[in-house]
Amino acid sequence: MKEEIEKLIALQKLNTEMSQFDQKIAVRQKELTDREQSILEKEAAINELQEKVQMLEKSQRDIKAAHDDAGTCIKERQNKMMQVQTSREHQALLKEIEDAKQLIKNTEEKLLQAMEQAEQAATEAAELENICNGEKELLADETKTVVAAVKRLNSRRKTVFNKHNKLAADLQGSRMKRYEKLLKKRNGLAVVEVIDGVCQGCFMAIPPQQFNEIRKGEQLFSCPTCQRILYYKEPDSEADEK
Repeated sequence: MKEEIEKLIALQKLNTEMSQFDQKIAVRQKELTDREQSILEKEAAINELQEKVQMLEKSQRDIKAAHDDAGTCIKERQNKMMQVQTSREHQALLKEIEDAKQLIKNTEEKLLQAMEQAEQAATEAAELENICNGEKELLADETKTVVAAVKRLNSRRKTVFNKHNKLAADLQGSRMKRYEKLLKKRNGLAVVEVIDGVCQGCFMAIPPQQFNEIRKGEQLFSCPTCQRILYYKEPDSEADEK
C-alpha cells in the first residue's frame, strides 16, 4: 500500500507540474493578446480621428460655401440699393447687408475653429499611428520570443506528460478513476499531505484516530471534509533521528 501511496503522491506532483506549465504558457500567450488588443484599440482610435478629420473638412467646405454666398449677397444688395426708390426698400437692403456681414464674421470664426480642430485631430492620428507602428514591430519580435518560449514549455510539458502516463498505467484502474475524479472536483489537487493533523487541501482537522492510521501508511484514507486522498510525511528532523 505504501508503494501505491507513493505513486499517487508522485502522480500529483506531475499533475501540478503540468498545470504550472499550462499557466506559464497562458501567461506568455496573454502577453501577445494584450499587445494585440492595445494595437486594435489604437487602430480604432486612429480611424475615429481620421473620420473626424473628414467630417471637419466637409464642415469647412460647407462653411466656406456659406461665407461665399454671404459675400455674393452683399454685392448683389449693394448693386440693388442704387435702383430702390423708397426708404423702406433701402432699409430692408441695409438689413440684409448687415445680416450677411454678420454671417461672414461668424463663418470666418467657425472656419478657423474647424481648421484648428482638423489639424489637431490629424496630428493626434499621426502620433497614434507612429506609436501603433512601433507596437506592431514590438509585437512581431515578441511573437517570435513567445512562440519559442511556448515551444520549450510544451516540450518540457510533454516529457512530464509521458512520465505521468507511464506512472498512471502502474496504478489500479479503480484508484486511477478515483484520483482523476478528485483532480477535476478539487481544482487539480487530489492528493495532499496531513501536517499536524490538518488536511493541507481544505485546512480542516483530521480526527486523531484517523491521523494515527494515516501516519502508518498501511491504507488509503480520505479527508472527511474535502475527500482528498491523504498522506503523512515525516518531518526531516524525525527522519534524521531514525
